[in-house]
Amino acid sequence: MSGFVEKPEPVEVPGLVHIHTGKVRDLYRNEAGDLVMVASDRMSAYDWVLPTEIPDKGRVLTQLSLWWFEKLLDLVPNHVISTDLPAGAPADWAGRTLICRSLRMIPVECVARGYLTGSGLAEYEESRTVCGLALPEGLMDGSELPAPIFTPATKAAVGDHDENVPYEEVARKAGAETAALLRRATLDVYGRARDIARDRGIILADTKFEFGFDGDQLVLADEVLTPDSSRFWPAADWKPGRPQPSYDKQYVRDWLTSPASGWDRRSEQPPPPLPQEIVDATRAKYLEAYELLTGLSWQ
Repeated sequence: MSGFVEKPEPVEVPGLVHIHTGKVRDLYRNEAGDLVMVASDRMSAYDWVLPTEIPDKGRVLTQLSLWWFEKLLDLVPNHVISTDLPAGAPADWAGRTLICRSLRMIPVECVARGYLTGSGLAEYEESRTVCGLALPEGLMDGSELPAPIFTPATKAAVGDHDENVPYEEVARKAGAETAALLRRATLDVYGRARDIARDRGIILADTKFEFGFDGDQLVLADEVLTPDSSRFWPAADWKPGRPQPSYDKQYVRDWLTSPASGWDRRSEQPPPPLPQEIVDATRAKYLEAYELLTGLSWQ
């Protein structure tokens, strides 16, 4: 059992129809048929949406995504139409709301990896492959790969694991032409973002994207290159052979699996609320990632 510890009720806004409550984002449709995407402050870990929120998290994700969308526009178009607040929306939606094109979404998590860690490391240790791609001997946790690789995954419902799949499975499900488009776009965007992050002293270890079609045009959607969808490591502290310090929710993961939480992730019991010091440390990491990458001070 996993999913929401406490599933929130959707906000009612005149002229908007609630479509979906995700781990972090709430989706609505406006009268023009566009999507209204609202990034909440919810935090997920180990397939649970936790009962404690991280203040400003949704705004950081939204503002950082907008910054990246602008940097990537010459590589791939994105789904953003406007950042205007819908009429009648609560004031709290400001800074965390995007009006977006409604796309025909491709049900694939498009993952690019430049470094070995996470589920990729687990597969490598068993078979010397990641998503069926053979890798050289001698790699360890945090090793840089000889070249970035496309390692797709199937999209899972809230509470379920995304599952890594070989490229051939994407080609079978989405078609060979679409699979090739996804791989090329994913690696192109990763390469651009990796170089930008590197210039700012940050390693982009891996990241995931979502794409959809607007007619025949491939469009980058959802969030992009945030601490929720990416592993960012401080380059100065990079040392293969161990877990790397990171700008993400590692404070949350570490506390949940520590004796202090009293929670067994293998049980069917929901995780407990987060203590204030973990909330504060996690918020600080999200803000630090935003400021280091963009060069802007958090407002």
